[in-house]
Amino acid sequence: MAADIYRLPFVADLFDGATMIRTLHHMQDAPRALARVRRALQPGAVFVLEYANKRNLKAILRYWLGRQSWSPFSREPVEFAALNFDFHPKAVRQWLADLGFRVEQTRTVSHFRAGPLKRHVPAEWLAALDGLFQPSGALFQLTPSVFVRATVPGQAGIAPYGESESAWFQCPECGQHPLEDKGDHLACPNCGRKWALRDGIYDFKEPLE
Repeated sequence: MAADIYRLPFVADLFDGATMIRTLHHMQDAPRALARVRRALQPGAVFVLEYANKRNLKAILRYWLGRQSWSPFSREPVEFAALNFDFHPKAVRQWLADLGFRVEQTRTVSHFRAGPLKRHVPAEWLAALDGLFQPSGALFQLTPSVFVRATVPGQAGIAPYGESESAWFQCPECGQHPLEDKGDHLACPNCGRKWALRDGIYDFKEPLE
């Protein structure tokens, strides 16, 4: 049985920072995925999130011209292809606020993601122009991709789990902590599942048979 894809195999309050880039748009339950990240972050932690923007200029124009049926202005996610979701900026900000994050910065990127521009304008010019426009994301978000820098309120500290790597993990299937270190795998004393250690990397994708 596969592990719950939304249950991270880390104990609570472990990390002082996290990034989620080119990932959220594949999550069918985005608020749940963000909640799992929040659980693993300690007070004072920084979270950098990138998400696919539903309310981008191309989608707005296509909607006004009658070339797409879904509205870019409604807050619910849109699945434009199988397991590919776009999100409304206000919805994402609300999800983060509900989880206790404080959004500090918003940057928009890919302002010039257009085939003709890419073919006729040098890439370094487009990159430089994109950098100039990124701060405009604090005022409005009309690009296909948006970056957010959020923080967890509170004073940063040291996670109370010691230096043992095995102490950092919980069972991704049942949430049990601590796990038993068996040398070549971690064993869950609650549900009995075993998680492999291969070449120094813990593998939580599938439990051992």
